[in-house]
Amino acid sequence: MHGPAAAMGIKLYYTTVTASRTVKSQQAEVMRILESKSIQFELIDISVGREVCDEMRSKAGNPSAVPPQLFNEDQYCGDYDMLSEAVEADTVDQFLKME
Repeated sequence: MHGPAAAMGIKLYYTTVTASRTVKSQQAEVMRILESKSIQFELIDISVGREVCDEMRSKAGNPSAVPPQLFNEDQYCGDYDMLSEAVEADTVDQFLKME
């Protein structure tokens, strides 16, 4: 948990085990964006077990989803590209379903 307000339920599914530079850099960028906006979030590492990855994919409604994936509690918000678009449009709070 990152800070006291993590109860609002932003969850970032990520992995600590990946050979993909793209995944690593996207995860780092998502964390940087959230932290720069003082948004509290919970990290969920899908590398701990297949069921965690399956849970992320079923919640995202995409059987081939790869991290990073963002949720507000169990509501799917989107992936890295969608967050990037929200940052450019200055609609991050709406993207994360915080409004």
